[in-house]
Amino acid sequence: MKILLVGNPNVGKSVVFSRLTGVDVIASNYPGTTVGYTKGSMRLGDETAELIDTPGTYSLQPNSRAEEVTSNMVMEGDLIINVLDATNLERNLYLTAELLEGDKPVIVALNMWDDTRHLGIDIDVEKLEQMLGVPVVPTVAVTGEGIKELVSRISEAKAPGIHEHTRDERWADVGKIIGEVQVIKHRHHTLWERMADATIRPLTGIPVAILVLALTFLVVMSVGEELVSLIESTVFELYRPVVLELSSLMGEGFWRDILIGEVDGDIDFEQSLGLLTTGLFIPLAAVLPYILVFYFMLSILEDTGYLPRLSTLMDNFFHRMGMHGHGIVTVFLGLGCNVPGLLATRILETRKQRFIAATLISIAVPCMAQTAMIFAILGDSIGYVYLVFGTLILTYFTAGLLLNRIVKGECPEIFLEVPPYRMPRVDVLLKKTLLHVHNFLREAIPWFIFGVLLINLLYTSGILKSLGNLFTPLIEVWLGLPREVVIVLLAGLLRKDLALGMLLPLVAPLQMTAEQLTIIAVVLTIYFPCAASFAVLIKELGFRDMLKSASIMLATAFIVGGLLRIIFLLF
Repeated sequence: MKILLVGNPNVGKSVVFSRLTGVDVIASNYPGTTVGYTKGSMRLGDETAELIDTPGTYSLQPNSRAEEVTSNMVMEGDLIINVLDATNLERNLYLTAELLEGDKPVIVALNMWDDTRHLGIDIDVEKLEQMLGVPVVPTVAVTGEGIKELVSRISEAKAPGIHEHTRDERWADVGKIIGEVQVIKHRHHTLWERMADATIRPLTGIPVAILVLALTFLVVMSVGEELVSLIESTVFELYRPVVLELSSLMGEGFWRDILIGEVDGDIDFEQSLGLLTTGLFIPLAAVLPYILVFYFMLSILEDTGYLPRLSTLMDNFFHRMGMHGHGIVTVFLGLGCNVPGLLATRILETRKQRFIAATLISIAVPCMAQTAMIFAILGDSIGYVYLVFGTLILTYFTAGLLLNRIVKGECPEIFLEVPPYRMPRVDVLLKKTLLHVHNFLREAIPWFIFGVLLINLLYTSGILKSLGNLFTPLIEVWLGLPREVVIVLLAGLLRKDLALGMLLPLVAPLQMTAEQLTIIAVVLTIYFPCAASFAVLIKELGFRDMLKSASIMLATAFIVGGLLRIIFLLF
C-alpha cells in the first residue's frame, strides 16, 4: 500500500513522517522545505506500507513545480493522510475539499493541536469529522501526541465520493464548516504574538532583521573561532607527536612527502601539504567548527519561524531582481551549502525566477565551508574579510538587477505563508545540526584529501609551473596574482572550499599580499560552481540554461576581479 502525506506548506508533514517511519528527515518551519519527496515505510498491523512525504501545496491546481509533483502523486497513491494546521483551519480546508472530491480514501491529521489551546481556538473535532465524512485525529507531531491514534484509525479512511465543485463552491463549503466547528475565544496576546507583529512590519522588522543577521554571523564567527583554537590546542597537539614519530620512521622519500610533507624542514599542519597533516587539519580544525555553529544557528531561525518573516520583509526588494521574498530562503540555505540552496529554487514559480536565483547563488553566495576558509586566509586582516563579503553582496544585487532586465519571462506575485512563532526543541536542533555536519564530513574530507594530493603532485612534478605559464596574461596581468594560483582555480571546479584551503599552504611561499588574497577569494566564489553544484544546475536548469549561467559566472568573476585589482592599484 502506498500512503501519501499531503498538506499545505509548514503544517508539520515532515515531522509526522518522521514519527510514523523513524526515518531521519529535516523538518523546518518555513514553506518549501519538502521540495522533492521522501519515502519511508511504516507498520500497519502485520503489513508494511510505503509512506511518502509529498511537497507542500495549497491546491491540486499547481502553481509551482513542487505543487505539480504533489498533484501528480495524489493520482498514484492508495490512501491519503491529509495533515492540517489546526491554527489555520480555514485556509487548510480548501485542499481537504479538493482531496475529498477524489476517489482516494482520506484521513485527516489535525496537527499543531497544542497551539490551538494557546491561541484560544476551540474546534469541535466530532462535528468536523461528521461534516467532512472522514476520520479526524488531533495530533502534536513534535511530541508524538495523537500519532498512535492516527495509525490505529488509518483503516477507517474513506473516499466520500463528493461530486466536483467549483473554486467558489469549495470556499463556500469551507466557510460553512468553520462557522459550525470553530470558535475563537477572547484572550490576551502572548509575547510571541507581539514579537510576530513587530518583526513583520517594515518599520520595526527591518532593524530587527539586520540585528538578527548580524548576531547570527557574529555568533558563527566568534564561537567558530573559539572552537578552532580549542581543536588546535587539544586534538592536534595530541596528534602532533604521532605525526613526528611516523615521520622519523618513514625517513626521506616520496611517501613521506605525500603523507606528511614539510615546509623549510618543519612539519606545519597548514602548509606541509601532507595527506595526514594539511589534508586532515584544514577540514577538521579550520572549517568544521564554523560549519557546526552555522547549522545550529540556521536551525534556530528555521524552527522558530523567523525565516518566513524575513521573506516577507524582503519581498519588494527581491522583486527588483526578478524574484519574490522566497528568494531569501534560497540564499540562507546556500550559505550552508550551495546544493540545498539550488534545490530550493524549485519553490519559485517560473523559469526566469529559478534561473536568476540559481545563477545568483552560484555567483555570490559562499557556502559555510568557503566562508570559514575566507576567514582562515584573511583572518589577520579583518578589513579585507569585510571587503570580500561587501563585494559579493554588491555583486549579488547588481547582477540580479541586470538579469531581471536581460532574462525573458514572468515574475508573478504570490501570497507568502507566515507561520506563528514557536519555541524550538533543543533535541531537534541538535539532531538537524549533526545531520548537516555528518553530510559535510562525508563529502568534504575525501575531496579535500584528493585536492591536497593533486596539488602536491602537480607542484613537485612541475606541471603547476607549466599551467601557470599558459594562463599568465589573465592571472598575472589582469588579476595581479601569482601564476601558481592556477591550480587553485582548477581545484575550485571540484570544491570551492577545497580551493580556498589550498591557498593556506601557498600564502607564505608565494608571499601573497592581503589584496591578492582578497581578489582570489572573490574570483573563486564567483567564477564557477563546485562539481556538486554544477550537477544540480544541470538537473534544475537544463544543459542549455546551465551553459548560459556558467558563462555569466565566468564573465562576472574576471570583471569583478579585474576591477578590484584596479581599485587596489589606485588606492
